[in-house]
Amino acid sequence: MILLAIAVGGGIGALLRHLGNHVVQTRFGADFPLGIFVVNVVGCLAIGMVAGLIASGRVHLGEAGRAFIVVGILGGFTTFSSFGLDTFTLMRGGQIGAAAFNAIGQLAFGLAAVWVGYAVAFGLSRG
Repeated sequence: MILLAIAVGGGIGALLRHLGNHVVQTRFGADFPLGIFVVNVVGCLAIGMVAGLIASGRVHLGEAGRAFIVVGILGGFTTFSSFGLDTFTLMRGGQIGAAAFNAIGQLAFGLAAVWVGYAVAFGLSRG
């Protein structure tokens, strides 16, 4: 049951990642991998909120529910393998500054988004 939950959630997350990436790249151009950048930050915010809601006791998920959402949907949605390839491609193309911003920016904004999501979600249980 857990594997099925992960598989279904992963499929949903992968589709959402592709759609989000496509929308952002189409709207803002393809010179920088902004689509995956946005997807990763949004995914970090979402996982921070889920973790905060669970830790606060506001949301109770069983093992299958947690696997479906965290491992499946969010794991399929946020992919640092795409991040790695995009950064590598920028470096190979001689765009060292863009590659550095991509790597450092995603890490910094992603960690900040996890913190904000967790703090907001955890704070909801306090009133």
